[in-house]
Amino acid sequence: MTDPVSGLTADRENVFIEFGLPGTPGTDEFWAAAGTPASIPADGGWTTLFLWRGAPATIVFESWSEPVPLRRWGDTDCWYADVRMPQRLRVTYQFVADGAAYADPFNPVGAGGDRSIAATPDAPAQPHWPVVGTGGDVVLPLPHTRIRWTSERLGGRRTVRVHPAGGGGPLVLLLDGDDWLYLHPAMTAFDSAVAAGEMPPVTLVFLPAKDRQAEFGCRPELWEAIRDELLPLVAESGVSADPDRLVVAGQSLGGLSAMYAALEFPELVSRVACQSPSFWWTPDALDRVDLLDGPAGGSVAARLRARGPDLSGLRVAFDVGEHETRMLPHCAAVEALAERAGAVVRVSRSASGHDRAGWRHALLRDVAWVLS
Repeated sequence: MTDPVSGLTADRENVFIEFGLPGTPGTDEFWAAAGTPASIPADGGWTTLFLWRGAPATIVFESWSEPVPLRRWGDTDCWYADVRMPQRLRVTYQFVADGAAYADPFNPVGAGGDRSIAATPDAPAQPHWPVVGTGGDVVLPLPHTRIRWTSERLGGRRTVRVHPAGGGGPLVLLLDGDDWLYLHPAMTAFDSAVAAGEMPPVTLVFLPAKDRQAEFGCRPELWEAIRDELLPLVAESGVSADPDRLVVAGQSLGGLSAMYAALEFPELVSRVACQSPSFWWTPDALDRVDLLDGPAGGSVAARLRARGPDLSGLRVAFDVGEHETRMLPHCAAVEALAERAGAVVRVSRSASGHDRAGWRHALLRDVAWVLS
């Protein structure tokens, strides 16, 4: 983890002016102009200012650094942290105060009602993802088509939503589909990318997970259920789709599951886009104190080494956050073995940690690539 705090000191009067904030901290003029996070260059990276008004609070970042307590400016209601950030970082965060989590009230870029997204000035743009506000009244648009799926193999019921972007086309199965519905507006982003001519029309299938560890481990039940139960329901839904061209997109454990499906169900899955896949996974991984302290590439790499499958029919895009350094050896092992086995492989690194805020650009780009 990074030690992200550099430390403004209250004896530097009006130091916030460096970040473009006029007036004396804590005054009405100051709060009227407050717009953070704001970044200035620092030692090859950035110092980024975060503000909070009122009670003591802590910034909690998603998988990038340890939590950062805010400090009070004198006896004002201004609480702040100046956080050292590396080059090229986009990160999800929230403020925790009095045991409750809040989005940043001074940042218009949200991810769900209680999260915000910060990006350093050199982080790549994400042009198709609209700015989503913060607060409990944020409601993202949802697909009109809903499928009530009661699975015999998996047990339980779940709601799967289906959206024909650009009129529909190849099926794109989005694992952890609720995150792409309620935290990040994937429906809108795919519509925009299709309209811009950056990918063909596709039919999005948002698949929610009920038990990620059980469903996304290297087990066949999920993919048998998708093949035998879910895809026939999608075909009966009336939404225009090409079921013979299926893309599976997954992140973290979802990325692991997508690659597992390509290996074990090649007649079903031949196009995969996976971001930060959990290739550290082995059957006993959850018994380890440190999940990532295992053989490079985990069970997927072992499968590729042992049986040497012919992957010449597979097209797979791998992406991992450049700041999640301990994931890189696990991902690199599988990337190399998949290419050696004949797969058409694309490898990239996103300006993020283990975080959907960074994965979402790769999601659009890599789905377009596997369909190209």
